[in-house]
Amino acid sequence: MTLAEQYVAFMTIVRKEIKRYLRIWTQTLLPSAITMSLYFVIFGTLIGSRIGEMGGFTYMQFVVPGLIMMAIVTNSYSNVVSSFFGSKFNNSVEELLVSPTPNYVILLGYVVGGISRGILVAVVVTVVSLFFTHLHIHSYFVVVVIVLMTSTLFALAGFINAVYANNFDDISIIPTFVLTPLIYLGGVFYSMDLLPDFWAGVSRLNPLVYVVNAFRYGVLGVSDVSLPLAFGMIGMFTVLAFAFSMHLLNSGTRLRQ
Repeated sequence: MTLAEQYVAFMTIVRKEIKRYLRIWTQTLLPSAITMSLYFVIFGTLIGSRIGEMGGFTYMQFVVPGLIMMAIVTNSYSNVVSSFFGSKFNNSVEELLVSPTPNYVILLGYVVGGISRGILVAVVVTVVSLFFTHLHIHSYFVVVVIVLMTSTLFALAGFINAVYANNFDDISIIPTFVLTPLIYLGGVFYSMDLLPDFWAGVSRLNPLVYVVNAFRYGVLGVSDVSLPLAFGMIGMFTVLAFAFSMHLLNSGTRLRQ
């Protein structure tokens, strides 16, 4: 395929993905806004008023970056895992694999679709958060880069989950038993300075710690981990996830009947 044809194939997949989640926006966008509003009310207003300050900010300001990132992670992931598994379940993905479309174009199309949903939900949640607190962005560059890197990483993770899933129940196992615990233990609701040294060290094995703290630095200017280390860890996980996803596509593992 020529570059122009590859671009057309790429944009076709991206448009299909965007139209898919916008068509069912009450299931893909609205729940995040409602869920985050409940988090803001319960953790930010009710509990936060008793906790006081954390990291030099009100508790509401402290948790908002983590909650925004939680929405990005879950939506980027769920968009790709549900969409690609649906194509796999309907056997329509086989038509893509036997077409002249390069595998990297197929992968990037689904990933960009996941990224777009993650960013759109991030905007929605950020707007909702402004009804509860005031946000002053410390570094727009860090915010934009970390959002793009994080949504890319978890869109790739969703793709890997979709490839290995055998039924619709399998696509909920990883979010429930892996992703959710990692998010809640990733420093969304607390500073790692509050943890004993041993558990603080264990927490550094959690990739969500780097995601949440890098984004918190971009918004508030504070972080429990080194910013270059955070970017390096997220970049490393992203490269590994992309390489493994390409291996799955090239080998046809669990894709070709």
